[in-house]
Amino acid sequence: MENNFDFFVGTWNSTQRRLKEVLTGCEEWYEFPGVTRSWSVFGGHGNVDEVTFATQGFSGLTVRLYNPETELWSLYWASTRYGLAMPPTVGRFDLGTGVGTFTNEETFAGQDITVRYVWSDITPESCRWEQAFSTDKGATWEPNWTADFHRA
Repeated sequence: MENNFDFFVGTWNSTQRRLKEVLTGCEEWYEFPGVTRSWSVFGGHGNVDEVTFATQGFSGLTVRLYNPETELWSLYWASTRYGLAMPPTVGRFDLGTGVGTFTNEETFAGQDITVRYVWSDITPESCRWEQAFSTDKGATWEPNWTADFHRA
């Protein structure tokens, strides 16, 4: 697998799972469906996806931009519920494992955190995404949102 998001181009159905409360010790999750449309831009140096969560009443958009000088992707997330999330998560795919790891530093509920997105289990028909937060600079992680995608 190359260091890009070509695998995600197309239309996907997903099972989304979110932790009910983040960084509180909560272990209760809820599930909902998502439908994602993804396309490539800039000859593969960019990727956009739009996801709709009909049962949750909101949608989101991710813009991914590749910097060939640093070989890093910057991922920008926006939603109809919260607007643009900043800063972007930044990272790359490990060409040996095919796993993509992207991180940033931000503030959540007044607390400094590290955010991590991981793309894994990538096949032509499925893939997985996970978001996790760390309050100790990545020593430990609390996954709080996962998505299992299956090609529509």
